[in-house]
Amino acid sequence: MDPLGARSQFVDIQSLPTWQQQLGEDGDDSLLDQSDGVRSLQAFPSPFPFRSEINRKIILFTGDVALLNCTAVVNTSNESLSDKNPVSDSIHQLAGPELRDELLKLKGCRTGEAKLTKGFNLAARFILHTVGPKYKAKYRTAAESSLYFCYRNIMQLAAEQSMTSVGFCVVTTAKRGYPLEDATHIAFRTVRRFLENYGNCIESVVFAVSELEEPVYRRLLPLYFPRSEPEEKACLPLIPADIGNSEGESVVPERQIRITEKPGSLEDDGEEESLELDLGQVGTHAFAQMEGDVDKQRKQILQGQISEAALQKQHQRNYSRWLGRARAEDLSDIAALKALYQTGVDMCGRTVMVVVGRNIPVTLIDPEKALLYFIHVMDHITVKEYVIVYFHTLTGEHNHLNSDFFRNLYDIVDSKYKRNLKAFYFIHPTFRAKVSTWFFTTFSVSGLKEKVRYLENLHQLFTCIKPEQIDIPPFVLEYDARTLW
Repeated sequence: MDPLGARSQFVDIQSLPTWQQQLGEDGDDSLLDQSDGVRSLQAFPSPFPFRSEINRKIILFTGDVALLNCTAVVNTSNESLSDKNPVSDSIHQLAGPELRDELLKLKGCRTGEAKLTKGFNLAARFILHTVGPKYKAKYRTAAESSLYFCYRNIMQLAAEQSMTSVGFCVVTTAKRGYPLEDATHIAFRTVRRFLENYGNCIESVVFAVSELEEPVYRRLLPLYFPRSEPEEKACLPLIPADIGNSEGESVVPERQIRITEKPGSLEDDGEEESLELDLGQVGTHAFAQMEGDVDKQRKQILQGQISEAALQKQHQRNYSRWLGRARAEDLSDIAALKALYQTGVDMCGRTVMVVVGRNIPVTLIDPEKALLYFIHVMDHITVKEYVIVYFHTLTGEHNHLNSDFFRNLYDIVDSKYKRNLKAFYFIHPTFRAKVSTWFFTTFSVSGLKEKVRYLENLHQLFTCIKPEQIDIPPFVLEYDARTLW
């Protein structure tokens, strides 16, 4: 604590000028001087147009990120969260020994992930820990994707926790070998896209840099956060070709080919057009607008009116539309419920997803947004084998989603969800829940019944998943301890 009457070493971000306020203060008008030479480009709109309300949220600060009084500051570390680098060392020194003890409980952090701890003795309330990728030129695409997820997951976590300000360090360290300029492009476009799409609750984003890093950040900031229309036009020819997708993530051409609506015209489209007409006669409910009558489609297959291949193609396009919506919509209110989250791995090394039934206020949430959030979280998980742990503990009627929701979910999701789900652990089931689940898995969906396993207590669960590999809500632990004794 500072001695009485001494000036605090911490920095109040409210005293720092925003990026918009720095217009004209840089003393370098070279970008604006180029505007006369880019008139031929003015027919093309900038992918990062001038928006003063976003620029007022951006602050470039030359100094130690650990000194900022943001809601949260970012710590860049390694997979064991024990890296020795100037940023991490400063954060640990100012936060105190409690931080190291807290990090031991997190059991590491994967590359691209973000994890949260208290700020302890920092001016910031929280610390967001992330692990940047190691850079190798031949694995550049993977490194770009991982770095994107570092920034994206930090912003997502900040929004989910209703944080108003975030202080970023330069996530990549010298030891990781990521070129500073390349990394800065990814950082700026990811933050920009997030603020455009989901950043209503975030008031300030501070980029804290060293004196060596500051010139690169100051030079590239106008490309993504132009402070006037002339600056926007002047920067247009300087924007790199790869600006990512609508979320800022790098676009891989090979993946684009696989999801293109009509990648070629070698096949006969007649049957497909007929299918579109058949599926066009749907209801007005949101689910119906996205998904045709599944029973009708199955009947048409049996009658030979459409082929199963055409139906699968239609289903894949339908799922892609849902996935696009899930990535575009602000789902922070659903995320804040903490009803669905990823934890460790089971005894077979498969990813464990947790669903907490008591955290689902059915009467207060939009079921369609809940479905979108499920797709948003699960899409990348389900590319590999995974298991789901559902805590039915202390749930009431107001926590139970109806069978129509699950039927719609089952009909919409991609085949990988069903194929790679290896077990569904139902913890603390009631007799009524068992009966309802039996009817649903027997008569409504296929292939799920044999994957459901009812476990009466956590001891049974720990024979499949080690305790340290799963984050269990405290009320579940308390309930389980009471019922055992």
